[in-house]
Amino acid sequence: MKKLLMPLLMCLPLAAMAQNDWEVPSDPVTTTETAKVNPDQKYLAGAVPVVDGKVVFEQTIAAPGKSASQIYDILLNYITRMTQGGNQFDQSRVVVSDAEKHEIVADFLEWLVFTDKALVLDRTRLRYYLIVTCQDGQATAKMTRISYLYEEERDPQNYTAEEWITDKYAMNKKQTKLYRIPGKFRRKTIDRKDFIFSKFEEILK
Repeated sequence: MKKLLMPLLMCLPLAAMAQNDWEVPSDPVTTTETAKVNPDQKYLAGAVPVVDGKVVFEQTIAAPGKSASQIYDILLNYITRMTQGGNQFDQSRVVVSDAEKHEIVADFLEWLVFTDKALVLDRTRLRYYLIVTCQDGQATAKMTRISYLYEEERDPQNYTAEEWITDKYAMNKKQTKLYRIPGKFRRKTIDRKDFIFSKFEEILK
C-alpha cells in the first residue's frame, strides 16, 4: 500500500504548481475588463445622428456672460479663418453672415486625411455646411450636408453621409463593429466634427 501511495504523494506538488501556473494568465477580472475595451466605442451606434433623413451633427455651446452679438463676432471671425486653412480648397467660404439674426452659414470643401506617411497618402475631399445660430449666452452649431469625393485620380467615387457613414451602412448588423472602408470615413468625420465643436467651446469660454 505504501508503495502505491508514494508515487501519488510525489505528484501532488507538481500538479498543484501546474494548476497555479495555468490560472495566472487567465485571471477572470482582467480577461473580462479587456474584452470590454473597444477602441471604436465612441463611433458605434448613434454616433451619427439622422434627422428627417439627413445626417446632422448638432451641439449647443454655452458662452456665459456673452451677448448674441459678441458670440456672433467671435464665431464669424473663427469660421472665416477656418475657410482659409491649409487643408481647404478655394471653394470654402462663408455664404451667410447675418449680423441682425446672428446667423452664420459656411460651405467647406477640404481634405480629410486617413493616412499620410512615406509612399502612402489616403485621403478624401470632404464637403459640409456649418450652420451657426447665436443667442445671448449660447450658440447652436450644426454640421450637415456632408459628402465625399474619394480616389478622384484613379476611380472617382462620390458618397453622401446618408448612404455611407450612418449606422445602416457603416456597421455590422449587431452594431458592434465598423466596416473597414465606410468605417474610416465615419471615424474621421466624427473626429473632425468633435474638433470643430471643441474649438467653438474653447473660444466661447
